Amino acid sequence: MPTPPKTIEMFEARLREQAEILEQTALSLLAQGREVQPLVAADTADQAALSYEKEMLFSQSTQGRSDLLLVQKALARIADGTFGDCVTCGKPIGQKRLEAVPWTPRCIECQERIERGEIDDSGRAA
Repeated sequence: MPTPPKTIEMFEARLREQAEILEQTALSLLAQGREVQPLVAADTADQAALSYEKEMLFSQSTQGRSDLLLVQKALARIADGTFGDCVTCGKPIGQKRLEAVPWTPRCIECQERIERGEIDDSGRAA
């Protein structure tokens, strides 16, 4: 049973909002990471703490960009009419799963099979 157009519109609005939040967050974290400057008189422990902080900010920015890519791909699936269908098996993704994670590319069964290592996820577009 296809997802009703009004429901698709709701998901699209949520995804666009999430994309904007992720874009702003990733840019902010990247800028914060660039602003972390080592103290001139800092001892080794202070330098290590600053280095860790900078790495953490860049890591969070990278994760945010990965999440943004998932959201953008979900928006592309809306545009091409495949939103709500699992990219692995083609079956409909459960409504509750889409409500919880609208950018998910897979049904719960396929996601669980990937996590158990039963099917290979390498090279698959999410």
